[in-house]
Amino acid sequence: MNDSANISILPYLHFDAATRHIRLDPHEPVFVQNPYAAYGWLHAHSPAFFWEDYGFWCFAGHDEISRLLRDRRFGREKPADDSDGGMDRAHLADFDRVERHSMLELEPPVHTRLRTLVNRAFVSRQVERLRPRIEKLANELIDGFESDGGVDLMPAFATPIPVVVIAEMLGVPTENAPQLLDWSHRMVAMYMHGHSRETQESANRAAAEFSAYIRDYANERRKKPGDDLLSLLLAAEEDGAKLSEDELVTTAILLLNAGHEATVNQTGNAVKTILKSGRDPKALFASPESTAATVEECLRYDAPLHMFTRYAYGEIKLDDGITIQPGEQIGLILGAGNRDPRAFEESGRFLPGRADQKNVSFGAGIHFCIGAPLARLEMQVSLNTLFTRLPDLRLAETPLYRDTYHFHGLERLLLEW
Repeated sequence: MNDSANISILPYLHFDAATRHIRLDPHEPVFVQNPYAAYGWLHAHSPAFFWEDYGFWCFAGHDEISRLLRDRRFGREKPADDSDGGMDRAHLADFDRVERHSMLELEPPVHTRLRTLVNRAFVSRQVERLRPRIEKLANELIDGFESDGGVDLMPAFATPIPVVVIAEMLGVPTENAPQLLDWSHRMVAMYMHGHSRETQESANRAAAEFSAYIRDYANERRKKPGDDLLSLLLAAEEDGAKLSEDELVTTAILLLNAGHEATVNQTGNAVKTILKSGRDPKALFASPESTAATVEECLRYDAPLHMFTRYAYGEIKLDDGITIQPGEQIGLILGAGNRDPRAFEESGRFLPGRADQKNVSFGAGIHFCIGAPLARLEMQVSLNTLFTRLPDLRLAETPLYRDTYHFHGLERLLLEW
């Protein structure tokens, strides 16, 4: 290989071996439908690379991703002296106000305080109490389409379960779920590559409307507390410190957004994976142990989030000769880390119950997904219920993924039985 050459490896991936730079449009249709081909090549030739389309160094190796997620020299909070490339953000004032108080975008000590206040509602023993409700909801949804002989699973099943569950946990009316979804999708669009001014303005309006909605319900809960999460957050204190009004609003929005987005995508990805694998669902969901193992392998095999970014808080020299300057971002390619052949035997095969089961789908370190126990429970209960109720489930068409990298989920999932 000519080290100075700019090489076309795949029709859509160009690699400069001398600089480890790649050009790979994340909206390229072939990549959108199968990012794992590109990940496989990068694992073999350059698991650390500079992604020109994003403008920062990225890492595809499982162990390196795991280390960097825990490396306190990096963090999610944007450095105070880091400009936004001169971009005028006046039109994003409401969106930025929400982001400013998000525990996902903060570091200790503020992150520690916020997470401690919220975490008590998401520990496994608390989440387990939701099992009967999730099972009842899954059965009710299936009752609604079972006699039809076919369904688009995404709106009919994958979406309602996590949306209803997190809305009920927070104590907001579930009949408002369509509006919550609309606000959420418009805000989440800001995290995708190459968003437009129109997308920014839509996200800002959604943030303003969503914030006003939560403030109204918070005021109601102040007057009449319940046993819901919003009431808990209003009353919660840690060392005498309570959530401010802005922190409360942002935390509720974060929980609603994060509480459904990834689980919706992972449910669709998991059903597609299971049906295409040819494996017997009865065996996959034969026991609580096999059900848990199946869900873990689904999380590894086709994750719902493929990139997580962090900022450098100083000049950082990494073992592979890469130096990250203060304020620069790095990209951790979670979907690639889960398919790293150095970390998994037969990394490209769907093998529930594999001995080397692990994944970085929920992240790691202090920003490990606070809702992971809930997401796992929702997946275990909903998938078990679905395949038990509809044992003859099959794909009615080849599912296609949405052009929403780094979120990874299906446009639709048409099934028949």
